[in-house]
Amino acid sequence: MKKVLLGTILLALAIVVPIQAIAAVDISIGISLPPPIVFAAPPEVIVIPDSNNVYVVPDIDVDFFFWNGWWWRLWEGRWYRSHYYDRSWVYYNNVPSFYFDVDPGWRGHYRDHNWYGHRWDYERIPSRRLQQNWKSWNNNRYWERQRTWGVQNYRPRPQPQRQELRHQRQQQYQQRPEVQRHQQQMQQQRRQPKVQQRERPRQQLQQERQPQVRHPQSQQQPRQQQSQPRGKQRPGESQRGQPQEKPDRGDEGPRR
Repeated sequence: MKKVLLGTILLALAIVVPIQAIAAVDISIGISLPPPIVFAAPPEVIVIPDSNNVYVVPDIDVDFFFWNGWWWRLWEGRWYRSHYYDRSWVYYNNVPSFYFDVDPGWRGHYRDHNWYGHRWDYERIPSRRLQQNWKSWNNNRYWERQRTWGVQNYRPRPQPQRQELRHQRQQQYQQRPEVQRHQQQMQQQRRQPKVQQRERPRQQLQQERQPQVRHPQSQQQPRQQQSQPRGKQRPGESQRGQPQEKPDRGDEGPRR
């Protein structure tokens, strides 16, 4: 029984692993991974005000976020994510929904300790504490309700105003040159399979329209061998060389 169970597990692994490997290759075709960011220690983050629990690494020049259990990176107009801050990046074929809640000028507010006229006493959160608490912070809206993101005497923006800001940031994002280049590349890759599908029926039609050429050998079939010259017929043979049937004596009358 153990041998049968072990054999079933090995067979399942032999089937599943190649499929996963092929899928990974298909997704990564034509898409390069971002260069690694070297950290001397796990990075600390701060939470962005007026956001849905979006955390950002403030001490580097690139946008490096943590949201909903993933680390996120924007590089050359493409998004990548990973469960680890320093490896295992995977291409994400969309814009994460949190991004348009992030104020584009957050770096200036961070340097000035000021968020739209209010003192911003942000809290630097170690990576370990982030991993232990981000789920509970999401569930009870800790930073918005209890801490107001560290902004003194601050009231969160009304929802209609947030939606309007999201729409404006989305338009600004679509106008970035690197984003437009990436979108053009993706459109070209999507068109290629359609072009190939169109070319195949054309080739088939051209082959069908071509006249069929018959080989000379198929038109002229060799004649049957000529019959031998007729000679004297042997007794008992017909003109065709077949023996003649003798009449049945039983039909004749009695001999005289």
